[in-house]
Amino acid sequence: MSQESITELTHPTIKDGWFRETSEDYFPGQAMCLRVDKILHMEKSQFQDVLVFKSTDYGNVLVLDGVIQATERDEFAYQEMITHLPLFCHKQPKRVLVIGGGDGGVLREVVKHDCVESATLVEIDEMVITLSKKYLPNMAQAMGHEKVKIILQDGFKFLKDAADNSEEEKYDVIITDSSDPEGPAEAFFQQDYFKLLFNALTKDGVVISQASENVWLKLENLRKLKDICSSIFPVVGLSHCTIPTYTSGQLALMVCGKNPEISLTKPIRTLSSEEESKLFKYYNKELHSASFVLPTWADVVINGEN
Repeated sequence: MSQESITELTHPTIKDGWFRETSEDYFPGQAMCLRVDKILHMEKSQFQDVLVFKSTDYGNVLVLDGVIQATERDEFAYQEMITHLPLFCHKQPKRVLVIGGGDGGVLREVVKHDCVESATLVEIDEMVITLSKKYLPNMAQAMGHEKVKIILQDGFKFLKDAADNSEEEKYDVIITDSSDPEGPAEAFFQQDYFKLLFNALTKDGVVISQASENVWLKLENLRKLKDICSSIFPVVGLSHCTIPTYTSGQLALMVCGKNPEISLTKPIRTLSSEEESKLFKYYNKELHSASFVLPTWADVVINGEN
């Protein structure tokens, strides 16, 4: 790595050839660091600070407001779990809505399901889409898929309108692939948002949201989010995926079902092991169920009595 390559552009999060993700609010007393080979792009969009850099060991990295969103090396873990958990919980998901996810990773996974007839991406920041197409092409590969429709709009506003749709125009699965709850994504962690999700779903619909935390960080926040969801949805479960470049190496996923008879922990549709190995690098039917199992101390806090 040449000194010239890391000094062509500068960014406040990068010093001495290392990117540092620090936040006393979200990650008190700890940090995530990646060694930088070259800054590829840095710009303030209308909504957030956007940084893309090439790392020495994790490929290209997308950073929004100082927080890692995706790296080429490990993105598939998160993308597969946030997508396939709800899709395999639904008997025949035809209409899928993705809120956020402008990098395209979720769309790539959604269109692997032949039963899906349409996948709508609602992203507020066009710059994320543009840069992902350029620097994260493997993630953005489904942007031009015939089943995909991209809408540049605030996800909260889009859902308000979708809640008034007829049953045929509502969604079987809604995936909230937002950034952390600050700035434009703050509304995605409030009770009003989950009410909108409920109203935009078909009667057997399933939603999943990244929960911005894991059991090692602010466990009480996960309990609060689960309580919010449980006040609206009859069935709620907390899953997780492991991914090294998310601080603490794990991210919680909140899954909710509109039909009280649904089982979130057991996929209603399954593929053979051979098919799974062809389509997925992380997800499989056994992991689907196992991802809902919490360590004892976390289970007591999240699923225990009030």
